This record gives sequence, C-alpha cells and structure tokens, in this order.
Amino acid sequence: MADDFPDGRLADVEEKVLRGERLPFADGVRLFREANPLQLSAWANLVRRRLHPEDRVTYVVGRNINYTNVCWVQCKFCSFYRLPGADGGYVLPREEIFRKIQELLDLGGIEILIQGGLNPALKIDYFEETFRAIKARFPVHIHGLSPAEIIYLAKISNLSDRNCLVRLKAAGLDSIPGAGAEMLVDEVRDQIAPLKDSAAAWLNLMRTAHQLGIPSTVTMMYGSVETVEQRVEHLVKVRDLQDEAGGFRAFIPWSFQPQGTHLPSVKQASGFDYLRTVAISRLMLDNIRNIQASWLTQGPKIGQMALQYGVNDMGSTVIEENVVTAQGAVFMLPLHEIERLIRDAGFHSARRNTRYEILPG
Repeated sequence: MADDFPDGRLADVEEKVLRGERLPFADGVRLFREANPLQLSAWANLVRRRLHPEDRVTYVVGRNINYTNVCWVQCKFCSFYRLPGADGGYVLPREEIFRKIQELLDLGGIEILIQGGLNPALKIDYFEETFRAIKARFPVHIHGLSPAEIIYLAKISNLSDRNCLVRLKAAGLDSIPGAGAEMLVDEVRDQIAPLKDSAAAWLNLMRTAHQLGIPSTVTMMYGSVETVEQRVEHLVKVRDLQDEAGGFRAFIPWSFQPQGTHLPSVKQASGFDYLRTVAISRLMLDNIRNIQASWLTQGPKIGQMALQYGVNDMGSTVIEENVVTAQGAVFMLPLHEIERLIRDAGFHSARRNTRYEILPG
C-alpha cells in the first residue's frame, strides 16, 4: 500500500494501521492536517473490512418523534427550540405519538427515536407514563432521550442520574441516542451552547447508562468553531469511555448546519471535510464497531461516498425528522433509495435492528 503514496508522508501511521495498532492523539491531528483523500479512503476501508468482512451495509427502519420543541437552553446552533411560554411551543398529545408509531409499524419499522428539548414542565412521571403506554401498545424499540434531557430530567425530578436512568429503563427505555455530545470539549461548548452541561457531565451520564446495561450511540457535531485538535480530543474521549464501559454501538459524525442559527457567520463544512472526518473517526475509534453515515445533513451522494471512507451503516430511514431540517438540511430518502445507494456502491444491503443484528428477509 505504501507504493500508492510515494512521497512517504504518514508512512509511520500507515504501518500502525496495517498492524492494527491504536493511533494516539498526535496521529489523529496529523491525519487531519496531512493525509490526502486516497490515503484516508484506503486506510479507513482497511479497518472497516477487518471489522465487517462481509461487504454488507446495514440500515434500520425507524422514525424520529420530537415529543416537544420547548427548551430553555438556547443552543446557538439550534433552530428547532422554542422557549417556555413562547409562541409555537408544543408537547405532542399522547394519541399523536401513538399515531406516528402505528404509521411506522405499518411500514415495517421497529425503532422510534424520541427526543425533544429541556422542557421544565415534563418531569419523570410524564416519561414513565408515556414509555409504559407505548410498550403496552406497540412492539417497538424506544431509542430515546439525549444525555442532556436525562440530566435535566433528573434534576427537576429530584433524582440522581442513576436513579433517573433506572426508572426510565424500567418504564421501557431501551437505548439512548448520542445527541448533545456536539464537541466534548468545554472551550467549544461554552461558545456554541453556554447553558448546556459540561463534557464531563455528558460522558458521566453515558458511563452510568452503560453500567446499567443501557446501550447508546455517540455523535460529534463538527464544523462550528472547533479546531482539528479539538475534534481529535472528542474522538479520544469517546474511545476512552468505550474502553471503560463498552456501551457505544455506533459513532455518527455530522456537520453543523448554520442556516437559521445564532452562528450565521460560520461557513458550512464541505463534503470533503465530512469524508475526511468520518474516515479519521473510523481510524481512531478502534473499539466502536459501527460508523454511521450522516446522509440527512450531507445528502445521499456524499452519504454513498462515505461507504468508501470507513462507513458501514446508513442509519435510519428517518420517516420524520424536525431538528436538523429546521436548520436547512432537507435530504430525506425512502427505503428503496437507501438500498439502491448501497448496491450501487458495491455492497449488499441488510436491514438491522437497533442492536445491529441482521433481520431475516
């Protein structure tokens, strides 16, 4: 493989990749600063095929349900929220949630991603009653509530994070989405979401969830105000927690969408920056099996290209999504189009569940 890159740049990093060695922080920074697209594609694909030799790309049939848009945190990168008491704020009636789930099941879906905002009117009883009602009516996996929502829910319900998670799990919460990670570097969080919890608080909530047997995904929102060093710091923190607790099922990097936010001067990240970031994520995160494409923000063609940059999963069919679409991301794909994109990229498509188990058929 070294003959493909005759200038010899990053030869020592390539040797580590070929030997399956863990890349340290400094190598991650060098990859961002020095690696070219051919190198990143070749190395990330090598790692991907080690983990997934079957040439298969997976997806899940799911639906996002944003149960409320009321949130007091006012993240500068968010266009979705409405402050408590403001016009346009809502909490979905339970019957509306049930209707959305039935629509999903009618389409062969199995997973709901239920999340919203930090709404001071909704305490633990609301979620326990809602989750129990869902489980009593529908055979559906509840992938719900970001760490920020759970931390705030515990606070206003006078519970510890652990006790809050125990009660949510007993009520039917199956797994946690990795939302709200943004960039797990407080210098960045203080600029883009100054009222949000610290990186340590986010990581601790996930640590506790994993210890309780509640798995999760993990995300990274890049392309706002961070440096490449801070991107790598985020990746290393995620990797360290996975070493410790082992509950992350997938990593999902996505780019900041500046339209309609309070960070309008930030230039939107390019398609190459996405491919570079997802490839380096695959190379750094040696203990997380799955890297998910973010075609919702990048579009189907870049999402398809990502399959040659270490990605092995196309995520959810996303029957409904309101948060990033409020920021101008308008890409939505039907099931047959996801399958076509996978086939045209040279892979076999396979439907999975939230546990990344392949479903029959």
